[in-house]
Amino acid sequence: MSRMQHDPAFPSVAAANSRLAEAAHLQAIEGNPLTAKEIAMFEMFEREGWSPERRRAHIVRRIRDRGRVAAAK
Repeated sequence: MSRMQHDPAFPSVAAANSRLAEAAHLQAIEGNPLTAKEIAMFEMFEREGWSPERRRAHIVRRIRDRGRVAAAK
């Protein structure tokens, strides 16, 4: 991977970090703060350069899987 994907000195990385911080803050204001696992997931998306479509598919799959586990109980 390139240095640009990990170095906060690069504008795109700094912007991504800022967006994540802002999103986490807004979630907290709404009474639904991000968990450490959720923050790690979003950081992984940035680090590995996942496309928005792939990110969405992953999140939807996690939600569906969580629903299946809850329904099975």
